[in-house]
Amino acid sequence: MSFRNAVPAADPHAWPWRLVDPSPDLVKPGALTVDRSIGEERARLEVHLAQRLYTFWNTGRQEYLDAAVGPEFEDNTLPAGRPQGPAGPVFASKGFRAAVPDLTCELADVLVTGDKITARLVFRGHFTGAFNGVQGTGQKVEFNAIDIQQVGADRIVQDWHIEDNATLMAQMGVDH
Repeated sequence: MSFRNAVPAADPHAWPWRLVDPSPDLVKPGALTVDRSIGEERARLEVHLAQRLYTFWNTGRQEYLDAAVGPEFEDNTLPAGRPQGPAGPVFASKGFRAAVPDLTCELADVLVTGDKITARLVFRGHFTGAFNGVQGTGQKVEFNAIDIQQVGADRIVQDWHIEDNATLMAQMGVDH
């Protein structure tokens, strides 16, 4: 089942679903909560940025990342070895897709409050590549992540994230 183009159960013309960009190439949130006090224009921007960012994680296509994050983007939970700035997510995506080429990212929940987007993500795929010296045998991987994104004037400028790496590494059979 593909979550990439899932249609919300709610009326797409009702708040907050009318904020979702219906373009078929963008991921859609499974659940969406938006603080009305930020106004509809700002809310639409933040939902759209979330769709673009997580379409990048769903596809690995850099143009979605470039449209979502600003050049001043800063990762506040930068893992060792990952470059800072917009180059960091590109580096992470390429490395992970080398191990899990069919990686998908489900945008399960989105919460928009003020200048922050909080997202619950579910990553899925099959470990057929190599990671940390371990060759995959096609085993299924599925793990969760939580992101908090801060939005500047028109793009994401800061990020905090946590992934369930213990589950991922156990599924891959990789020591961490």
